[in-house]
Amino acid sequence: MAVNRAQIVDERFRSEIASLSQEFRRISRNPNDPVFGDRPLTQSQLLELFEAQATSRWIDYVARELKAEGKSFYTIGSAGHEGNAMVGMATRPTDMAFLHYRSGGFVFARARQVPGETPVFDTCLSLTASKEDPISGGRHKVWGSLKLNIPPQTSTIASHLPKAMGTALFMDRRAKIGAGSDLPPDSLVVCSFGDASVNHATAVSALNASAWCAFQNLPLPVLYVCEDNGIGISVHTPKEWIQSNYSQRAGLKYFYADGLDVAEGWHVVQQAVEYCRRRRRPTFLHLRTVRMLGHAGSDVETVYRAVHDIEATERLDPLLKTAEHLVKTGVLSPEEVLARYDAIAAQVRAAGQEAASHAKHTSAESVMTPLVLHTAESAKPLYIDARKRREHWGARLPESQPARHMAVLINWGLQDLMLAHRDVVLFGEDVAKKGGVYNVTNQLYERFGVGRVFNTLLDETTILGLAIGAGHVGLTPIPEIQYLAYLHNAIDQIRGEACSLQFFSEDQFRNPMVVRIAGFGYQKGFGGHFHNDNSFAAIRDIPGLVVVTASHGVDAVRAMRTAVSLARTQGAVVIFIEPIALYMTKDLVDGVPWTGVYPEPSQAMPFGEVGRLGDSSAETLVVTYANGTYLSMQAAHDLKGEGLAVDVLDLRFLKPLNMDAVIEAAQGKKNLLVVDEGRETGSISEEIITKLHLHFGHNGPRIDRICGHDTYVPLGFAWEYVLPSRDQIAQKIKEMNRHG
Repeated sequence: MAVNRAQIVDERFRSEIASLSQEFRRISRNPNDPVFGDRPLTQSQLLELFEAQATSRWIDYVARELKAEGKSFYTIGSAGHEGNAMVGMATRPTDMAFLHYRSGGFVFARARQVPGETPVFDTCLSLTASKEDPISGGRHKVWGSLKLNIPPQTSTIASHLPKAMGTALFMDRRAKIGAGSDLPPDSLVVCSFGDASVNHATAVSALNASAWCAFQNLPLPVLYVCEDNGIGISVHTPKEWIQSNYSQRAGLKYFYADGLDVAEGWHVVQQAVEYCRRRRRPTFLHLRTVRMLGHAGSDVETVYRAVHDIEATERLDPLLKTAEHLVKTGVLSPEEVLARYDAIAAQVRAAGQEAASHAKHTSAESVMTPLVLHTAESAKPLYIDARKRREHWGARLPESQPARHMAVLINWGLQDLMLAHRDVVLFGEDVAKKGGVYNVTNQLYERFGVGRVFNTLLDETTILGLAIGAGHVGLTPIPEIQYLAYLHNAIDQIRGEACSLQFFSEDQFRNPMVVRIAGFGYQKGFGGHFHNDNSFAAIRDIPGLVVVTASHGVDAVRAMRTAVSLARTQGAVVIFIEPIALYMTKDLVDGVPWTGVYPEPSQAMPFGEVGRLGDSSAETLVVTYANGTYLSMQAAHDLKGEGLAVDVLDLRFLKPLNMDAVIEAAQGKKNLLVVDEGRETGSISEEIITKLHLHFGHNGPRIDRICGHDTYVPLGFAWEYVLPSRDQIAQKIKEMNRHG
């Protein structure tokens, strides 16, 4: 039979406190006087810390009790980490906090600063997966609160550090930009995590970027709280590992605080918070903790730890230490401590039972509500002050210029977006003075300044962390990832962080962004697969993500306006894949231009819009996008000379797909060809063909597809053998018509 360590820890607490009766002597003092001589911890603060810590402990106990009754679904607790209540008390509710899952003490201490908060009941609603949970709607057990400025984190294996860094960077940059949230100008950002997490690549990325910013004297008020309990699930952290790595790290100010003893830790925590707030520099608070009750309720700790080690850890119980201080300094008698402890237990137990009876999700629609985009108003015109626009463009407004290729039109479109919206910021590798690898961001740095257009480190995790952080302080970021293949270096910042926020916060928190990515193939052998990545399968299944592309510069500008509108009004995360091979393309074929005149600011693209090109009366429909549209139109031009008409449907919104438009265009057609430069496996053609078959059955058009091969794109001329071509498309259309 498994030993109930929670019961043992509880009984030991009661026994140890009861044994202090002989040491108690009531000392009369002002509640605001220090209780430890010259150390700045008052009687009232000590009491608050104890109550926050005891509340956190009882949440852990009750979560396990409810789990045994089949009413709770989460048992990762904060036992042994209750010292983080000091950080919760020392910081302000206006300091945004990205928290480790063992941050119960922090949350209950911070909640005491905001009248009307009900953190115990709210946490119990979250534990029991009730849809009335005020932060996540029961979608996950998370620490979070809009009023407390705690965005929810669902997995804190360091993946939240980059966005904490990004939030801190833009916290002070708001003033230079003249836009953003109304958080006080001296606010800081708290980010807590475990000692094992510092070894994760995302932690290394964020801490490196923070140190780099400090080295460059860029303000970055982020307080990293490393809660060091010496173990990550079953893997021990070597002693002194954290201190040896971070106490002398250039750009990081290091503090060590004892989180097991508030008498020793409180003044150091205050010093760290004050340093971070006043100096606006990244601060590393190394907080000593222990892990009690295992990793979670299901963790059989004795499999990998000796019983005497577990018992030694439990003797370091920080809650017990705080309670002992209350007795030994004469603040409360042992009986009064236990009475408060029991009162908290009764409150949490009652809240747990009540929460367990509250409504749960009973449909997919209910679960998915925060993912629903309201797109009717997304295609909004740009409202730009006419005088400001004339001052910016001079006498030559872009819409009065001759037709230009895609790269120029996107550049002009970005300038108009930044004129229209002060909150839009643009950043990435080489986007500033260089103007990007393909000159798409040329002159933006000079025209809008370093506050709004700037270069980043060569690290995609940092770039996307900055983007999430910018959204958290009320800005609309347009980060650039240089090539589609580079996105995979940091895709969890999109998959696990950016796109999950609205889902796990009931749409209360948002991190809008439009990620510009130069992508797809057809660079004629240059750069190999890193610069010719033709697959976007890795982002197609991310819930809530919008993926947009364009085959023509005019469409790119219109779609970009809609993407930014979705981000600003809906909090959407949008990836805009710009086809590199079409950036500079001027002609479809000899004498037929593939350029366009810049669309006026009033023109945006309705969400889900498709383009109808070629001959709509033709018996053959080609469904395609980006480079595929360009190649299919070339093939249509060739076939027209042979008397064969082709209808081309140009997809701009790749996720979600406008299948209604595809089905409507397919009505009455004899043949339908999907041209997809993505790889055969995992390409968008699979979704299109599946849904067409489900709709038409055997009564629709004959369907076929041309895809890229299941390979990386090679260097040199060999690329021509692995991607769809103009000739392949024409040949396939002729075959389909011969069999008609």
